[in-house]
Amino acid sequence: MGATRFFGSQVGGQAVINYAYTDLPSRLLMWDIYYFFYYAWALPWILMPIGTGDDWPNSGHLDELAWTWQNAFCIVVHAVLVVLQMLFLLWLPFVVVLPIWTAAIGFAVFFTVNWALCLLLNGPSIEYHSDPHYAPALPEHADEQWIFINGVAVGDHWMRNNLNRLALTFKRPVLGIHNRTSGIVFDVVECLIQRNLSYATSDVRLAYRIVKQKLYEPRFSRVIFILHSQGGIVGGLVLDWLLQELPQDLLSKLEVYTFGNAANHFNNPHRHVISQALAQDDPLAALTTTTTEITQKTRTTSPISSLAPGDSFQTRELPEEDVKGGQNGSESRSGLPGTPSLRETTSSLSSTRTSSAARDRALGHVEHYAHTTDFVALWGVLHFCTSQTAQRTIPRFIGRLFARASDRGGHQFCQHYLNGMFPLERDPNTGRLVGCAEDNEFMESEILVGSEDTVGHHAREAFEISWLGSGGFGSGDVPAEVAVHGVSRRKSKGVVKVKELSRLWMYRNGMSPPDVQPWLVIEKGVVRNTEKLPRYSREEGTWADMG
Repeated sequence: MGATRFFGSQVGGQAVINYAYTDLPSRLLMWDIYYFFYYAWALPWILMPIGTGDDWPNSGHLDELAWTWQNAFCIVVHAVLVVLQMLFLLWLPFVVVLPIWTAAIGFAVFFTVNWALCLLLNGPSIEYHSDPHYAPALPEHADEQWIFINGVAVGDHWMRNNLNRLALTFKRPVLGIHNRTSGIVFDVVECLIQRNLSYATSDVRLAYRIVKQKLYEPRFSRVIFILHSQGGIVGGLVLDWLLQELPQDLLSKLEVYTFGNAANHFNNPHRHVISQALAQDDPLAALTTTTTEITQKTRTTSPISSLAPGDSFQTRELPEEDVKGGQNGSESRSGLPGTPSLRETTSSLSSTRTSSAARDRALGHVEHYAHTTDFVALWGVLHFCTSQTAQRTIPRFIGRLFARASDRGGHQFCQHYLNGMFPLERDPNTGRLVGCAEDNEFMESEILVGSEDTVGHHAREAFEISWLGSGGFGSGDVPAEVAVHGVSRRKSKGVVKVKELSRLWMYRNGMSPPDVQPWLVIEKGVVRNTEKLPRYSREEGTWADMG
């Protein structure tokens, strides 16, 4: 059956460390190359296991390595690209001794052929949608938006299969943002550039625009962001930008789930330093302590209605004595001759947010799934998220991690990850795929809490927070004798299983977690923003809801 080791999310802190994404790109590249060869033993598991027999829970034609003409075509084209790109890289050192015109012709011919071959794999669009046949849009999911970003070497055909597999598993339409392939070798080079230079390629910029747009739409209370392989790098860079710019109530709608994540960092900071401190030093207090934010009404100035349409103006806050009328008790103050008079207005924007310190994170939820034999995961999430030191100086890779040791481990999204962790069920009469199987080895496996944490350093969230801190997990009190801060031992009472900690599992077959994010409210059975987006009325001089 294999074992699943669970690592609570890192807590975070003030340390700035070496070998973090903020380090020198040259040093990051050096370490990446070193660990590429260090984990090279796992390279065969990018494709293994290949078997699709009766003993393997498979997705049929949706598997990347299923025996179909489309899959065979993709594999042949990729094989040709690998050979050409490797020959090109071997030829590069000799360019310096060639005449300029000869080198220029060589470059032109190679990149033209490479582009043409990639054109056979990539479709005409960057945005894709799952086939309604697998999951039609349902009213009960109208407040959700599911988004997927693929990994290395995925063209048009595999992208559609990935989306349809997700739609069939979770019974929701899925929007795909295509991370286009340039061939396996060049895709790996692109990963190095994205990881080490934090360089936003075109798919990063497009994904940022789309995710930001969806978060701002009031009708969406949840935006589910699913990332695979290189998509973890792309999504991680998108999150960096979102955390810099978006309001906190919008960020709380975002949930992120990654598979075989190739990124070297993943951010999701606490909203308050007190929440971070409690998560480090007193987990039980973090569960019971509430944090409250109140956005006070603000008094601002605006031009009176005599300002002609199209005129520009600047607003400023009035000093307190001017608001009260000053010493002479006047209610308003005229400007200089030729300038519009100002009046004070009070914004109606106010809200109160209360949540436990354990839930006090910017993003709604972050979960990582990885196979311990997956080369990409070893090079990415497993390397950075399970640091042996367990100090507060470990690389920042926030999010809970399910690390599965199994002979069915591999890197392909459908063939290995979803088949092994979210296998499908078939109709016994027709043999048709009908949805996610309710019972499977991975979800039923017992949790072994990662032993890298130490009580003294409190580098990760305690198991109590993992069990109860995000709501909707398990029931009742924290199970007895479960490892806390790495005191790894088996339970003597009851069993903690993966399905009791996996939030993504709660979305299977159209179901949903029962909890509501702190910034959201339930209105007539529908989860919505606590406030509608405001707009300023120039005529009224007041704020109003957009509706």
